[in-house]
Amino acid sequence: MSEMPQRNRRKLRVGIVVSDAMEKSIIVRIDRKMKHALYKKPVKSSTRLHAHDEKNDANVGDRVRVMETRPLSKTKRWRLVDVVERAK
Repeated sequence: MSEMPQRNRRKLRVGIVVSDAMEKSIIVRIDRKMKHALYKKPVKSSTRLHAHDEKNDANVGDRVRVMETRPLSKTKRWRLVDVVERAK
């Protein structure tokens, strides 16, 4: 028997909201540490994702979980799942 492919194999990321100036959109910074290939020193790198926030729930500084989704605009390919931790 062949297995049916699962639909919800979507990427989840946790990051910090760096901008909520747009209507129903946020920008989330994903930080990660990796070892440099040659020098083996830990190097910090970050990625900025544009995410859809339907209820304008997230604010700057909040830790949020975002999920990959279909393209919603030219830059938005992620949507807000929930706010993990509010900014202090």
